[in-house]
Amino acid sequence: MSSLFKSHKKKNVVNVFSVASGHLYERFLSIMMLSVKKSTKSDVKFWLIENFLSPSFMEFIPHLAKEYGFEYEFVTYKWPHWLRAQTEKQRTIWGYKILFLDVLFPLDLDRVIFVDADQVVRTDLQELVDMDLQGAVYGYTPFCDDRSEMDGFRFWKHGYWQNHLAGLPYHISALYVVDLVRFRQVAAGDRIRQQYQMLSADPNSLANLDQDLPNNMQHSLPIFSLPQEWLWCETWCSDESLKKAKTIDLCNNPLTKEPKLERAKRILPEWEGLDNEVAAVAKQLKESGKTKEGGEKRHTAKEGKKVEKDEL
Repeated sequence: MSSLFKSHKKKNVVNVFSVASGHLYERFLSIMMLSVKKSTKSDVKFWLIENFLSPSFMEFIPHLAKEYGFEYEFVTYKWPHWLRAQTEKQRTIWGYKILFLDVLFPLDLDRVIFVDADQVVRTDLQELVDMDLQGAVYGYTPFCDDRSEMDGFRFWKHGYWQNHLAGLPYHISALYVVDLVRFRQVAAGDRIRQQYQMLSADPNSLANLDQDLPNNMQHSLPIFSLPQEWLWCETWCSDESLKKAKTIDLCNNPLTKEPKLERAKRILPEWEGLDNEVAAVAKQLKESGKTKEGGEKRHTAKEGKKVEKDEL
């Protein structure tokens, strides 16, 4: 039976969605998924945007899911012809993180958590499922403000952003929780796409599309600010705050330009163990000569009454 016609609403299931492109980020994604599963007591279901995944990764996921006991579903959505497209793949990926939250998932899904592929989770994500967002459609973590050496890179502290935010924090998009019920009630998806269409007419706007767009809309579509410990990044956060961090993101450092793989091994004691576990499943799969087991699950999002298919 198609996933379009069955209920996805289950008690005590943490729904996580993510997106990745390229073998390195698929490697990161596997590790993130294991960290979520190992840290969360509830059942976990991952929603992965199919448009950018390699065939080999899509073949691997069923085996990883079977080994560690999580559910998964690939979701796909065609970028609407009437919505201004992006010409760079990375910016297209950013668009999928924010522009289609109301249509990517089945209507009976109440809440979903986005977790970046290059992130390790150290806490039970059920906390975000249960958190009171105080009427906001989503919750993001503000950027840390700890390291003075990064002051020159805090673009939101001056110029346009300082004036526009008017004291509101600028949030990071590596992790956020979405109240899909509230999101749809206030037509947030339409409002976000409308704002995107207007701002993207200027090629110099939305430099960080997935972050700039929700931050720009805070006055009309408020963001609930998650406690700081929900997102730790070495670039912006102090060494002292790492011990309280609930998730660690391998965000870029414009000063050091250290490769993410090196940073992961340096700052995350658990990373190598998780990486080895993923590699062991991959090795076992390769040695067994198995192929896809029953095909992968898919959810194809609807736009109106027309079922849209993968365009990319």
